[in-house]
Amino acid sequence: MSLFARLMNRSDKGAVRVEPPVTASVHTSGTEDPAGWFVDGWHSGQSRVKTLPRVTPETAQRHATVFACCNIIAGDLAKVPLRVVEKDKKTGRKVPVQEHALDYLLNVESTFGVPAILTRMNAVYAFALRGNGYAYAPRDGGGQPLLIEHVHTDRCSILRDGRARFYDFEDGAGVQRRAPARSMVHLRYLAADGWTGRSPLSVAAESVGLALAGQEAAARNSSGIQVRGYVKMEDNFQDEEAARRGIKGIRHMLRDPDAEGWPVLGMNDEIGTLDLSASDQELLASRKFDREQLAALYRMPPSKLQMLEFGVKANGQQQSIDYKTDCLTHWGNLVQDFMEVGLLTRAERARGLELAHDYDALMEATTSERYAANAKAVGGPWKTVNETRREEGKEDIAGGDVLYPPSNMTRDDKGKTKESEGEIDED
Repeated sequence: MSLFARLMNRSDKGAVRVEPPVTASVHTSGTEDPAGWFVDGWHSGQSRVKTLPRVTPETAQRHATVFACCNIIAGDLAKVPLRVVEKDKKTGRKVPVQEHALDYLLNVESTFGVPAILTRMNAVYAFALRGNGYAYAPRDGGGQPLLIEHVHTDRCSILRDGRARFYDFEDGAGVQRRAPARSMVHLRYLAADGWTGRSPLSVAAESVGLALAGQEAAARNSSGIQVRGYVKMEDNFQDEEAARRGIKGIRHMLRDPDAEGWPVLGMNDEIGTLDLSASDQELLASRKFDREQLAALYRMPPSKLQMLEFGVKANGQQQSIDYKTDCLTHWGNLVQDFMEVGLLTRAERARGLELAHDYDALMEATTSERYAANAKAVGGPWKTVNETRREEGKEDIAGGDVLYPPSNMTRDDKGKTKESEGEIDED
């Protein structure tokens, strides 16, 4: 026993650990009966038809339609402001919260030198493509996030301790961390257990694999370097020089326009093709998995992908409304909810604080439509002149905070209204 321990009347035994270490039992997963964690996600990207390409994030995003869907969803959700609002429990009105740390981290600079739009776009792109998106958000003593840093999906692993989750990853400073769920933002799609996200591409792996196979076949056909067929010739040549002359003769006949596709062969010679038949090419063209089916997986309207053969609506704003209703709010609400859980404290959520995308930037009308709507709202009346001027980015004017009276009412100098029928003589 040390002298200090004797003075303090303590033994030399180690102190009891207050926080238990994160431990979990190890479960093996064999190939005959794989566990759920092994089958879920991208491990199930192989179709039952073994000759189809395996669907992975890297191979799937090579398809232009897949990249376009993920890029449009991530780009549109990143370019609109993500505001912190407080919902009034009595009226249901949502009021923007000023001077909140998240308002700066989500819309200006998420971490040191990284714009917030880039961090949000990377997280949502991984969420749409892979089914999982991660961001590291450490908190200060008051529970407010200090930064929001995107974490690559392939470099993050989840540990389970009962209902608690811990994340192993390397942060932007190169430090290997193990962070609890309260310090992470985890976007997850189609999570049957609440935690393991699945990509829509992996769920529909067979359809996506067929689309990738069609794209690979089209790439081989357009490159002109694939093996198009074979020529089987009887080996009755006297020497190597005679064999080379025979091969050149066959090649000349295949390329001769005067032959009109009818080469002259020997009795035991044979020509076979390795290219796709016309029926196979027609099958791939008729199914059109490379556009329609992939767009449907992401709930993307055809007009947003410039698929104009389906026709477009005359009103461009109505197309934007349909896109917002059918596609963007589906993905945006999931992003909002997962970010609320990861970034807002339980006390803030109980108080009524929420995160909300401001979709008005996507629904912007023309100048004439905007002016007509403002004139009707001010003269309605349900908006003041100054409220309308603030929306247009202009300064307030004197007397602009008083509502205009309806057309059948007048207003005196004190701002009070009285019925016009007492002011107008009846004929």
